[in-house]
Amino acid sequence: MKKLVLTGAAGRLGSYLREPLSKMCDELVSTDLAEDVGTLYDGESYVKADLADLDAMVSVLEGADMVVHFGAYGDEAPFEQLLGPNFIGAYNIWEAAYRNGVRRVVYASSIHAVGMHKKTDFIGTDAPHRPDTFYGLAKCFAEDLASMYWDKRQVESVCMRILSCAQVSNPRAVGTWLSYDDLIQLVQRSIDTPVTGFTVVYGVSNNDRATVDNSNASFLGYRPKDNAEQHAEQMFAEAGSLDHQDPGNMCQGGPFASVELGNSGVATMNIIDDTKKT
Repeated sequence: MKKLVLTGAAGRLGSYLREPLSKMCDELVSTDLAEDVGTLYDGESYVKADLADLDAMVSVLEGADMVVHFGAYGDEAPFEQLLGPNFIGAYNIWEAAYRNGVRRVVYASSIHAVGMHKKTDFIGTDAPHRPDTFYGLAKCFAEDLASMYWDKRQVESVCMRILSCAQVSNPRAVGTWLSYDDLIQLVQRSIDTPVTGFTVVYGVSNNDRATVDNSNASFLGYRPKDNAEQHAEQMFAEAGSLDHQDPGNMCQGGPFASVELGNSGVATMNIIDDTKKT
């Protein structure tokens, strides 16, 4: 592959993708709003650019084979705050991909697109949208955008509904954890699978207590290796008895399912910032 573009390269997940993506292509263009992303890997360049600027996205994606789109505001917030990076930004990526003849968008969607479904329902990739927040609504918008651009303009997409890609620090993560190694494998399979059309796949590791079913996306060849069960005893002991009437404990979206619209969900999740440094 000649050229890949990675948006959200300065983010925590993006920091773990830059090196493996740089090895999959001749040229990796990383982009974000940060001034820089530290030391660049062989074949990598960095472009500061705003997702909400269509002309900037058209320029960044020029000559690209695929774009790995992780750029967004990564939490629940008032709709107006999400409108630029998460809604308009998604449109700009798919429109820029179309204008440049980019084959595929590999998109960091989220469980929050279906976050109000119950964990006990063990939903598949064909579960109807049921967003838990404005943030989740933006993921629904982007997934529908991806579906439409495939149907009408033949731009392929793999929408990865990521569950909990962070260190295991709460009982929910025992079922929803996605390790960084499995994240990298998922992105790699989303890139190197020859034909994907429009595909939805859950970003989750091989957890004994997984709450979602990836059977319909098995053709991608994604076979996660890690399992959060090793943390189960400690997480359950520390949490004590959980309120079974709290949507945050019952629903796929966890805390996002119980916060008021516009209020941060991440603030309640004790996420450890272990961004990879270069």
